[in-house]
Amino acid sequence: MAYVYMWAFDVVADNASEFERHYGPEGTWARLFLRAPGYIGTLLLMDPSTSGRYVTIDRWRDEAAFDAFRTTFATEYEQLDRECEHLTLREQALGVFDEVDGAIAVIPRGRVD
Repeated sequence: MAYVYMWAFDVVADNASEFERHYGPEGTWARLFLRAPGYIGTLLLMDPSTSGRYVTIDRWRDEAAFDAFRTTFATEYEQLDRECEHLTLREQALGVFDEVDGAIAVIPRGRVD
């Protein structure tokens, strides 16, 4: 069962591409997270009905791994947060969730059952 942390963002229209580069699964944030043991991965979701609205889902092995990351990389985290601040109009922590076994499934494109 993974420890999941979610954020919602309203992104400045002209900054969408840069935001996606920083917050995507291979972006600047994910590269920082990868420096810590216990990081599983990041999902970046875009709301197709509301321009500029995104959600990030960061997955960690457990809460202890996330807490250790925040302690060890506090300076780098705060610096990157300041560097990315101009990209958004608003950001909101949606909360912390425990992943239910099998919560994420990958279904090949085109498959219809």
